[in-house]
Amino acid sequence: MDKPHTEHRPGRAIALKLTAVFLFMCMAAMIKEATQEVPPGQAVFFRSLFAIPVIGLWLWQRGEIREGLIPNNLMGHIYRGVFGASAMVLTFGGLKLISLPEATAIGYATPMFTVILAAVFLGERVRIFRLSAVGLGLLGVMIVMAPRLSLDAETLTTGATLGAILTLGAALLRALVQIHVRKMVSTEHTAAIVFYFSLTATTLSLLSIPFGWVWPSQNSLILLIGAGLVGGVAQILVTSSYRFGAASMLAPFDYSSLIFASILGYFLFSETPTSNMLFGAGLVVAGGVLIIWRERQLGMDRAKSRAATAPKGE
Repeated sequence: MDKPHTEHRPGRAIALKLTAVFLFMCMAAMIKEATQEVPPGQAVFFRSLFAIPVIGLWLWQRGEIREGLIPNNLMGHIYRGVFGASAMVLTFGGLKLISLPEATAIGYATPMFTVILAAVFLGERVRIFRLSAVGLGLLGVMIVMAPRLSLDAETLTTGATLGAILTLGAALLRALVQIHVRKMVSTEHTAAIVFYFSLTATTLSLLSIPFGWVWPSQNSLILLIGAGLVGGVAQILVTSSYRFGAASMLAPFDYSSLIFASILGYFLFSETPTSNMLFGAGLVVAGGVLIIWRERQLGMDRAKSRAATAPKGE
C-alpha cells in the first residue's frame, strides 16, 4: 500500500498545494478558451490523454510503475473513471458558458455534497454542526447561482443558466468521486487510482465523438495539449503535497482557487466578480472551512479513543 509520510514539512506542503491549485486554474482557463471552439467531450480527451505521459514519468521516478499498472479492483477504477469523466464534461461545459470565478465558486459545493453522500452511502453519522455548515455552504451556492436562475433574456441568450446548472452537477459528481475513492483506497494504491483515472477518462471521452468533434485550430490544439500537461503536473503536485502535510491542514488552501480564478478571469477574459458572487462564495468558504475543522476534530477524537483502548505492553 501507500508509503507513509516520512517528513512533516508544512511549508513545503503548502507551497506544493498552492502551486497545484494555481496550475489547475491555469488549466481551467486554457479549457475555457479552447471550448469556445471544441466540444467539452473532446476537451476531456486531450486533458486526460496528455496527462498520462506526465503521470507515467512521475510513477517511474518514484519506482511505482508496477503499483500504477496493476489494479486490484479494475471495475472500481472503471466506475471512478465514469464518475470523474462525467464531472469533467460538465465542468468544461459550464466553463464555456459562465465566468471562471463564478464556476470556481459554484464548484465549492463539492464538500457540502460529500458530507451528504457520505451519510447516504457510507453510513457516516452527520450531527447538527456539520449539517449547519452544509446548510450555510449551500445557501452561499444558491446566492451565487441566483442571478443565473432568473431566466431573463440575457441569461437565456448566453446560456449562463445552463452553465451554472452544469457546474453544480459537476460538483455533485465530484463529491460522488470522493466517496468512491474513500472506498477504493482500502485496496488500491494511489498510483493506480491516478493512472487509471486518466486512462479510463481518455477512453470514455471517445464516446462523445458522435456529438460533434471538430478539427481544432493551431491555437486551440496548443491550449488543449497544454491543459493536459499542466493538469498532469498539478495532479502530481497536489498528491506530493500530502507527503509533507496532513490533508486537514492543506484542505483550506483549496479556496485560494477563487483568488487565482479572479486574477486569471480579469486579465484573460475581462471577467469581474460581482458583489453577489463574492458574498455567496464567502458563505460557501465559511461552510467548507467549518466542515474541514469539524473533520479534523473528529479525527483527533478518534485517534485519542484508539490510543486509550490500545493494549498496553507490560
